[in-house]
Amino acid sequence: MSIKIAISSYSFHRFGGGPEGNDPLTVEHMIDRCADLGADGIEVHWEHLVRDGKATPEAARELHQFAALRGITPVTVAASHNPVQTTPERRFEELDKLKGVIDVASAMGAPFVRALGGRWNTTKSFGELWNNLGEEPAADGYTLDQSYEWAIEALKSGAEYAGERGVTLVLENHWGLTGTAAGTARIHDGVNSPWLKYVLDTGNFFQMPDPYAEMENFFPDLAILHAKVYLGGWLIQEPTPDIDYARIAAMLREIDYTGYVSIEFEGKAHPNEGIPDGILVIRTAFRD
Repeated sequence: MSIKIAISSYSFHRFGGGPEGNDPLTVEHMIDRCADLGADGIEVHWEHLVRDGKATPEAARELHQFAALRGITPVTVAASHNPVQTTPERRFEELDKLKGVIDVASAMGAPFVRALGGRWNTTKSFGELWNNLGEEPAADGYTLDQSYEWAIEALKSGAEYAGERGVTLVLENHWGLTGTAAGTARIHDGVNSPWLKYVLDTGNFFQMPDPYAEMENFFPDLAILHAKVYLGGWLIQEPTPDIDYARIAAMLREIDYTGYVSIEFEGKAHPNEGIPDGILVIRTAFRD
């Protein structure tokens, strides 16, 4: 099975959450590490671009060249916007933020921008969010239907803007409105654009009774796969999701998936150990 390996910038630097601490690790250094590890591409979190002063189209073009000279493809820029806002002004600000990420991704040569369906942030504990199957209630005085309408409206505009620049938005199962496959599909289908597809995070459905059935819902319009790996145990809580990548690989063979599998290391081990181990896990599972 022919797949390409990318590595998320989050794998190298978990914003102070892992044993690597919060020491500076530039995006250029991450690109070099991708090359050293034999990866094909890199996914870059917007926060890392901002931190490094690379969050402009001009700087992104320089990164594109830097990566190309090392044989690494910038695959995705991961936006961190939130369309669930109770005022038109705040919703416009979040949409404008997404458009800025799209402009930078276009300049960097990244075909995808990770988009979010949004959260109310009414659930503060991740454990509680997990136990509630990834979903959370609307704020007082509002409804979940309203938040889905806001998310669909924002991503319709975002997808149109992205398509004009040759960039595809990829909607991730990322808690809140997208805590379930049904919630994610409600947004995806409501937007109904060829410029909005799915990115499947393999670790974000294990709060559900049948995570693999949830994953399968994304296959008809899947653009990229996020492969969570957890050497040393999960950083966030216990138990660590037990992901059967051989099973996932077999499922993807049935749809002839040949796109990127992007490593997202969330384990307690140091990234210098956890990322190579994750690459080995994925290459072994997806081997023909």
